[in-house]
Amino acid sequence: MNSTEIKPEVIIICGPTGIGKTSVAIKIAREVNGEIVSADSMQIYNYMDIGTAKPTPEEQSQVRHHIIDIVDPDENFDAAKFTHRAHEKIAELHTRGIAPLVVGGTGLYIKALTHGLFDARTVDLNIRKRLNQEAAIFGTAFLHNRLAACDPDASDRIHPNDTYRIVRALEMVEATGKTISKHQQDHGFTDKRYRVIKIGLKTERKALYDRINQRVDAMIEKGLVDEVKDLLNRGYAENLKSMQSIGYRHMADFLKGRLSWDEALRTLKRDTRRYAKRQMTWFNADSEIVWKEPDQTEDITIRVKDFLQS
Repeated sequence: MNSTEIKPEVIIICGPTGIGKTSVAIKIAREVNGEIVSADSMQIYNYMDIGTAKPTPEEQSQVRHHIIDIVDPDENFDAAKFTHRAHEKIAELHTRGIAPLVVGGTGLYIKALTHGLFDARTVDLNIRKRLNQEAAIFGTAFLHNRLAACDPDASDRIHPNDTYRIVRALEMVEATGKTISKHQQDHGFTDKRYRVIKIGLKTERKALYDRINQRVDAMIEKGLVDEVKDLLNRGYAENLKSMQSIGYRHMADFLKGRLSWDEALRTLKRDTRRYAKRQMTWFNADSEIVWKEPDQTEDITIRVKDFLQS
């Protein structure tokens, strides 16, 4: 975008899982004539509602949501596809005079949208094929350990069960001789096409962890086990990227008899807390974020209105 052009305004509401982003975003959107563009890498999937804390039909009736329920659990979706869809939706909202609120906890999606995405294509797809074969033979943990040795920054960000991202990171090293972390650093994410305000939601760690534990209990009460059972019955394999996510792999392990109920629940809560900690590490590195408590909606609304009117 040419620097002389007027850049569309975008409101970012981000933060860790369980902090209350959806409820805050709905309140803000109703105050500023806005609609929500989801920046959540799990809420894109059909049939995965409870474990992703997808906005309920009631919440979606209050404010229109976008980039939710757009692909099946066995379809590939990444930051590049997200940015393409989000750019189109933001442009459409802008022409209709509606404020776009980009809401979610997937930091890479938000960074790619607001600062651009580096070209992560490799030159030899045979490398990817071989790495996937190694993952099948030796296990994902084996490749994650290899990644930790050559790109510790990436291994810290990528969950040991996330085969797709582990393979992509190792593929980048083998194909280019440079780590994916170095590619991202060199890119700089400087392609700013929007005028942005970033509101991050945070609270004291114990309070957040208590919220997470309560959310997990609520997901169980709503039927997370049955949701995972339904996905398996539909033929979605346990090793899919979507099915290896938090909540779904834990319930699958329980249903398959690999974990007791108590252990499945304990590790689900633990891994969700760890994920929230990784999210906060990512967002804390962003100096553009203005941090607020989830109950400070009045102050957030004032800031957003001042931003839109400036």
